[in-house]
This record gives sequence, structure tokens and C-alpha cells, in this order.
Amino acid sequence: MTEVPNVAQAIETVESHLHPKPSFALADHPVPTGREEVWRFTPLRRIASLLEETPDAGALSVTIDAPEGVEVGELNAGQAPRGTVLVPGDRLAALADSGAPNARYVRVPANAELAQPIFVDLHGDDAAARANVVTVLVAEPHSKATVVLRHTGSAQVLENVEIDVQPGASLTVVSLQDWADDTLHGGEQTARVARDATYRHVNVSFGGNVTRLHTNVYYEGPGGRAELYGLYFADAGQHIEHRMFVDHNAPDTFSHVDYRGALQGTDAHTVWVGDVLIRKIAENIETYETNKNLVLTEGARADSVPNLEIETGEIIGAGHSSTTGRFDDEQLFYLTSRGIDPDEAKRLVVMGFFVEIIHRIGIADLEERLIAEVERELAETVGVAKHVREGE
Repeated sequence: MTEVPNVAQAIETVESHLHPKPSFALADHPVPTGREEVWRFTPLRRIASLLEETPDAGALSVTIDAPEGVEVGELNAGQAPRGTVLVPGDRLAALADSGAPNARYVRVPANAELAQPIFVDLHGDDAAARANVVTVLVAEPHSKATVVLRHTGSAQVLENVEIDVQPGASLTVVSLQDWADDTLHGGEQTARVARDATYRHVNVSFGGNVTRLHTNVYYEGPGGRAELYGLYFADAGQHIEHRMFVDHNAPDTFSHVDYRGALQGTDAHTVWVGDVLIRKIAENIETYETNKNLVLTEGARADSVPNLEIETGEIIGAGHSSTTGRFDDEQLFYLTSRGIDPDEAKRLVVMGFFVEIIHRIGIADLEERLIAEVERELAETVGVAKHVREGE
């Protein structure tokens, strides 16, 4: 196997309960008890089947639609560039890697600027069957592309996505989790951002019984930029968990994280844990992370934990924020005082809460689909939208 990248060697030296030792060896990732800091929010009984060593049962069909000039293929275990970006940080990621004999491989050639997105569609038809999936995305120097990962249907899914953004490249990755309500999904998506490269990641989670996703970024040189955006909507009984780790291990790098969620229904539960590590070498960096949650009904719970670990004071700026609350009474009063129906006012507040993130995707058809999905979720809480009632 290709030599483990410097990020793994660096993380091993960090004395922190937030960073378990990365390793491909399953023995280094015992079955969690729930007392560990990185597992304390996760409903382990509900994902017990994901924690078992189970071979891939072909539960997912994977199709890739790529423009001309993009290389699409497969990589065996140990075949580079597989394993050169992502080293599993927990048991789920280690099981995904060991249980996937072949990885899907997508390479955008140097200097190519794709006018159309690359679509990777993953669809399941059996909620009791395991799928172990590894996808490797490479944007070669000075290329520009968008990749959309679309998850639909039912399955028990362990998924790793390795993302290599090479010098001067600009890559956007959109990961849409639109699962049926019986799906279990554990995933880790890790990007290496090279010198003067730009990486944008948009995470969207709506469905699933339990969804637990890690989104990680580290740098391979100065000048790298990373923007991580996300939105999620949890209904009764759903558990949606997002964990971010941005490792500023190079100077003159930039990151911005903005995740927003809404919850409705009894036992709807969302978790957001964001961690930014600024190493001693990472002078002149700038970073900010924020998480906002909107609780729409009684019985829902949102946990939000932002973290900053700073090893140098020679930085441009670093900060974080977290808010969780109900509808903004002032906004609702402003709208209703101007004759807007109270339910319509609530809908407008929620759509305004999400629309900034949705428009960052930059794909009109996908944006329209997400807006329609939010409207569908809101129909359970505040009724059908006025323009639908009136047949517009």
C-alpha cells in the first residue's frame, strides 16, 4: 500500500480525545461502548449491525455519469491513489475500507474545466443488506469540476470518500443523503487540499433512520481554501449526526464552516460536532465555524459542539458560534403584521434559514429539488404552502 499521508502521522501526535488514532487496522478500532467522547451522542444499539465485520452484499447500485474526458474506473485494495488521502478514523470507516474490495475512481484531468457536473448515484433496495463503498475523487492541477453524490433508497451503508484536490484545482463536492427512513449510513469524507487549491463541500441530509457522517479537511501546502456547508432536516425518530474536522497543518490556509439544521417530531435528534485544529506551523491562517439549529416542535433535540484547538497565536482570525432555538418571534411578528398568514410566515422564516446554503450548490435542478424537499418536510408542521394550496 502507498505510504500513509502526512496527515495521519500528524494526527497521531495530537493529544486529544477528539482525534482517535487513524489506522487501516480494524484491531485499532474496537467496538465502541458509548462512553468514548466521539461516540457519546450516537445511538449504538440502533447501528449495532454497522459495527460488525460484514462483507459487502451488493446492497447498493452505483452508477457514474461523467462528461467526456473524465476517467472513471476501479481501484483494488492497496492500489494508489486509494488509501493515500483517507486513513480510517473510527471503526465504521475501517470496516468500509476492509469490506470494499474495489473502489470507484473518478479523475478530472489537469487543466480541464467541466461545464457539467459529475453525478455518482448510489441506490439501495434492501434495508437489511450491507453495502461497503469506497469512492476516490481526484482533481488534477488547475482543473475545475463539481461532483454530486446522490444517496437514495434503503440499505445499511458504510462509505468512505477520498478527495484529492491538487495544486491550483477547484473542486466542489455535493453529498446528498436522501435515504428512505429505514436506512443506516455511516460515512467518512476526507479531502486533501494542495497549494493554492480551492475545495467546497456541501452536505445535505434529509432521510435515514440513523446517519453519522464525518467530513474532514487537511492541507498539503499554503494557499489552500476550504468551505464546508451543510443543511439537515430531522423528523420524528430520526438521528442525523455530522462531525467536522479541519486540520490547519499548513500556513496561509483558509476555512469556513456553516451548517444549519431543522428538527420536528418526537425524538428527532441532530448532532453537530465541529473541530478546527490550528497547528503551530499554521501561521497566518483564517477560520470560522458556525452551526445553527431551528427546533420546530416539542420533543426534538439538537446537540451542537464547536471546538477550536489553537497551537499558535500568529493567525489572522479564528472563531466559532452555535445557536439553537425556535422560530424568531420578531421575524414572525414583522411578517404577520404585514398581513402574511402565520403558517406562511413560519414557512418563509425556515426557507430563509436554509436558502443561503442551498444556493451555494450552484446547480439549478438540484437546488429546486432541495427546496421542494424542505417544503415537503414543512408540510408536516405548518401545512401546505400557499402557492400549492392555490394551485400555482
